[in-house]
Amino acid sequence: MYLTRFRVNTARPGARRLLSSPQSLHAAVMASFPGLLPTTSTGGAEGPRVLWRLDHNARAEVFLYVVSPGRPDLTHLVEQAGWPAAALDPDTPGWQSRPYTPFLDRLAAGDVWEFRLTANPVHQIRRKDGEPTKRTAHLTPVHQQGWLLDPKRQERAGFRILEKPQDQRLLPGGTTHHNHPHHGDRYQLTVRDERALSFAKSREERSQAHRVKFVMVTFDGRLEVTDPDALRRTLTQGLGKAKAYGCGLMTLAPVPTPPAPGE
Repeated sequence: MYLTRFRVNTARPGARRLLSSPQSLHAAVMASFPGLLPTTSTGGAEGPRVLWRLDHNARAEVFLYVVSPGRPDLTHLVEQAGWPAAALDPDTPGWQSRPYTPFLDRLAAGDVWEFRLTANPVHQIRRKDGEPTKRTAHLTPVHQQGWLLDPKRQERAGFRILEKPQDQRLLPGGTTHHNHPHHGDRYQLTVRDERALSFAKSREERSQAHRVKFVMVTFDGRLEVTDPDALRRTLTQGLGKAKAYGCGLMTLAPVPTPPAPGE
């Protein structure tokens, strides 16, 4: 497995076209694997697959992250949406790609990590008796956090989101005005950057009925590893729906060391 980072040159028209279309960006990511034919499966229920995510850290600082079974070649992305002149130096081809398996192999139960996840929090609803259920997006931060905090989802994914110490909580738990459970700010978890996307799957299909519509949000937080094998599966197969459109990729980072007294 490989973890790859590519900085997008947001000043270029090609970058703006890719950033505005998850369908186009997905196609560009998949074109990064010379040995992957259009008819090749990119991962079944258990196998590794290609996952990608955009991190919008600032207006001119956008990174594309890719987790993949093979090492990608992003030359075409550099030409469309990177810095081709800077990439002429063989030491800086325009992206960084690192073996991911050694890191995955070191994961152990009890490890604590900071994480980032862009996901598509959804649930099934039935508006009338007798109607089939319909997949619907969670639209409020409380419900979006509730989706990730679901105990069964965390258990299957191999982690537990950590709680804040009592003296650091600012909002009490309770219920919403609809009497739904509200966890206050009990957990070390934030949700941000909600984006409602709507786009055509192809140039030929422009009717509303054939448009892809979904909501994605980005979670930042801190977790404890409870099941290393399950977490490895989460990190390489993704979490939730809409994986082809930039959702599902979770990455981990070391927890910052607190400054020593007097520093």
